[in-house]
Amino acid sequence: MSRRFAATDIHGCLATFRHLVEVELRLQATDQLYLLGDYVNKGPDSAGVLDYVMALQASGYQVHCLRGNHEQELLATIHGTPNANDMWKLEAERNMVLASFRVAKATAVPARYVAWMAALPLTLDLPDFVLVHAGFDFALPPADLRHDEHSMLYTKSFVFDPSRLGGKRLLHGHVPTPVAEIKAAVAARAGAIGLDAGGVYRHNPELRHLAALNLDSWELHLVENREAPYPITVR
Repeated sequence: MSRRFAATDIHGCLATFRHLVEVELRLQATDQLYLLGDYVNKGPDSAGVLDYVMALQASGYQVHCLRGNHEQELLATIHGTPNANDMWKLEAERNMVLASFRVAKATAVPARYVAWMAALPLTLDLPDFVLVHAGFDFALPPADLRHDEHSMLYTKSFVFDPSRLGGKRLLHGHVPTPVAEIKAAVAARAGAIGLDAGGVYRHNPELRHLAALNLDSWELHLVENREAPYPITVR
């Protein structure tokens, strides 16, 4: 039987993500895996995560990907967009990203990665859920909130209004959330659920997990950070 999973905010943690997919979920080609963005930056192997996701897709796995703010910022840096250098503020993180692509500057990131990131949508509708990286500005009319790219990529707070999503629940990432809070939201089958369990923050015991939610059984799968040591700030 086909299963549906959603996960988010992998942030270069390839070993952790592979364990989630291959060991914890035992993903099958008949399953649907929805990823809500932020594959790159902060963790040790941004390019490796993209390679793995692209390889799954090429092998016939049904992996559906959204764009996160870190893909947006990497694309902006590659294209020289002004005031789009948030991801380059910390030297250690910048160096890890470039090293993973084996390049000395962002403009040298191979074209196949750039094209893949550029093609990512910002939101996706399922029969029972709306998926987005960060959230929506629910003060906007329904026709406008899906065109507000800044909110979809960057918002960290919103007042959820299911009427503006056709009565569907919302799944998002972007804001690292302690595992206990995610478990409580899932147990309550809340209308809006953030699935970013802060997997990249390996020093923080309340975070440092990748979370995947089974959208049909509501089972929450958690994998603790499994990466070799890498420089990262404590959140």
